[in-house]
Amino acid sequence: MAHDHHGTEHRSAHGHRHGHGHGSGTDIDWNEMGSLLEAQAELLSPVYERAMAWLAKEVTEPGLIVDAGSGPGVVACLFAEAFPGARVLAVDSAGPLLERARARAARQGVADRFDTLTGELPDVLGELEYPADLLWASRSLHHLGDQRAGLTAFAERLAPGGTLALLEGGLPTRLLPRDIGIGRPGLSARIDVLEEEWFARMRADLPGSVAEIEDWPALLTTAGLRHARTRSFLLDLPAPLSDRARAYIASHLARLRDGIGDGLDADDLATLDRLLDPADPASVHRRPDAFILSAYTVHAAVRPL
Repeated sequence: MAHDHHGTEHRSAHGHRHGHGHGSGTDIDWNEMGSLLEAQAELLSPVYERAMAWLAKEVTEPGLIVDAGSGPGVVACLFAEAFPGARVLAVDSAGPLLERARARAARQGVADRFDTLTGELPDVLGELEYPADLLWASRSLHHLGDQRAGLTAFAERLAPGGTLALLEGGLPTRLLPRDIGIGRPGLSARIDVLEEEWFARMRADLPGSVAEIEDWPALLTTAGLRHARTRSFLLDLPAPLSDRARAYIASHLARLRDGIGDGLDADDLATLDRLLDPADPASVHRRPDAFILSAYTVHAAVRPL
């Protein structure tokens, strides 16, 4: 069973987008969406923490860290904990998500060096009071029509010697074995194909969409940055899963069904419905073989002094 590495999860907050600093709709239940985004980010916290430790080898004592497309601020607060001398700025277009970010910062005792900025990427970054020593963009860049121009705008907001870190790419998440005992084996691979098609449509429909070879280190270099480096981080939650992880899988599959269910044949759709039915012993709520396994890739580069 797949979890997309760039597709339906982003549909969550904005019809086809994650809570990543982009245009918002008017029919969104922000309380529900904020909770879902928080649960996802909390589950991924080990990945983010390892990525921050990797970045910290080169990013020493940053003054300002900007999370460009922060959503409800889970990662931004992790940055505040990982870099205790830094001021952290969470940037997003969704005001209700930034309210959650401020509340989280207060609960975690970092509110005195935590701020938020509401607006559309990348233009809102022009409102920064001073350049960033570390700018983090987790799957927000690919929601900009012109990714090359977006990267250039991100790079321009860095201080000399500052680092731009992108979380893009990685691998589709697997949640269940290839053969789950119901339906045709290989449902994950078939869902992967639909998600790739969905992602291509999403990109093509963006305002000012420009096709781009997704060679992120090369694009970082084109944006004027140097010392590009890449590393992937594994999220490996084996069976048996915690109740929180099972709840995440169920909510993800439900959103996936809403997003790409029309592309599944009748048999696959029936299988997905069984996986979502809490009364069914074969559902993800009850089966013992559910797990979460994925890889998340971070690309970083530095603005020359």
